[in-house]
Amino acid sequence: MVRTPHGAVRGRYEHGIAVFRGIPYAAPPFGSRRFRPPEPPEPWDGVRDAGAFGPTPPKPPYSEAFARYLSDPVIAGDDCLNLNVWTPAPGPAARLPVLVWLHGGALTRGSSAVPVYDGRTFARDGVVCVSVNYRLGVEGFGLFPDAPPNPGLHDQLAALRWVHETITAFGGDPGNVTLAGQSAGAISAGALIAAPQAQGLVRRAVLQSGPPETLERDKVRRMVRRMANRLKIPATAEAFAAVDRDLLLRTQADIGRLSSPVLGGPSFGIVEDGDLVPRDPLRALADGEAARDVGLLMGWTRDEYRLWLVPGGLLDRVDRLGAVALAGAMARCHAGHEVPRRYRALHPDAGTAEIVGQMVTDHLLRIPLHRLADARPGSSYVYEFAWPSLLSGLGACHALELGFVFDTGDVPESAKLAGEGAPQELADAMHAAWVRFAATGDPGWQPWDDTRPVRIFGDGPPHIAYGPRDPEVALWSAVPTVPEPTPASDARPPGAERASAVRRLRRSVGARRR
Repeated sequence: MVRTPHGAVRGRYEHGIAVFRGIPYAAPPFGSRRFRPPEPPEPWDGVRDAGAFGPTPPKPPYSEAFARYLSDPVIAGDDCLNLNVWTPAPGPAARLPVLVWLHGGALTRGSSAVPVYDGRTFARDGVVCVSVNYRLGVEGFGLFPDAPPNPGLHDQLAALRWVHETITAFGGDPGNVTLAGQSAGAISAGALIAAPQAQGLVRRAVLQSGPPETLERDKVRRMVRRMANRLKIPATAEAFAAVDRDLLLRTQADIGRLSSPVLGGPSFGIVEDGDLVPRDPLRALADGEAARDVGLLMGWTRDEYRLWLVPGGLLDRVDRLGAVALAGAMARCHAGHEVPRRYRALHPDAGTAEIVGQMVTDHLLRIPLHRLADARPGSSYVYEFAWPSLLSGLGACHALELGFVFDTGDVPESAKLAGEGAPQELADAMHAAWVRFAATGDPGWQPWDDTRPVRIFGDGPPHIAYGPRDPEVALWSAVPTVPEPTPASDARPPGAERASAVRRLRRSVGARRR
């Protein structure tokens, strides 16, 4: 039993690790709290049972094609702003390092109940692990004229404050907290460490497959408007709150089915709000304006794009689209004809889909992380996960590394991406690097400097490669990684022809998905 600021909770010992699941860190975000910043939970009397995962936030299921590879449990209930704690030594005497985990899922899916994210291995190795649920999709990242922006990000901040105030009772050190996330979780972590309200709550951060970024407000508004048009309601929080929750989720899934990192399209995301996100977080971190003393561990997978394109046969579809797909990628990345031509020269045996996928991955993910590391030498560490899945076509795809990070290759959900028989020695090495970083700030290799060291986790022992992505990085020297907002105008904007190629690409791929 451990006492929190809102009441006592009772966990379970599992294999020598104390586990507390489903602890509320904020009140249920429904009724009058819908689309609003989180509020503290109501205190409870007695001892609250913390033996099972709490409710998951509302979310649509993955499509059948993606559900083959990704697990996403659904647990019913309104009390969905909850977290879980794994600790080897509950009680204030231990003062162990803490790792706070923010799951991925494009800010529309995922939860802390995914079996791959079992924190027992971190606790086994002396790190208190906390995993967090937060509002998703239109509930957490919709943009309305009558509600504050970014409620899902405010949820994460509330969870961080809970950790700061409470984790000592679970054996953790509030002065040694590492905030870690993958994909949308990494984007969120980047925004939080740059947020003025989060200063002093985080000592280190891990950004895996997601750079600090914000979306253009109009892109998020378009997603909300399209949902509103489909539902035949005003695009207001008040109107959305009156819609049946299941219908809202089905509409969100249908409107968002053509949005992806490769295809672009309207989507949900973090926006600049003049408060929690006063400016683009990548610029704030790269300029040294925010979180100067926060150490960074950053990484990506070699073939990120394959998870976006392999399910449903989209990889072959993009290959057949040829020039249309390349034109769409150029528009997506704000690049001219010279960029794909030079990618062809660097990778003469690559098909169109691989060129498109690597271009988009580099522009949206690797280039910003390189830029961030360049701005913070000596306190940044960079790695690449390069081990290919044992399943055909996936390669070293997005999210494959998570079973290795958590050392949970023994759970069936990890095998959905990795296949059966993934190498335990690779999990030992990658998990140990994250443990070391959370404990000491040094994952075990050379920090970033002018030689651009990247730790490669692939076949064989991990090793350092110097500037392995430098040829691709050089191709983008004249292309902005964070485009400036486009001023409102009635004139047809530059690049509109390439933008129409993106629409043709989305329509072509959408026909295949249907």
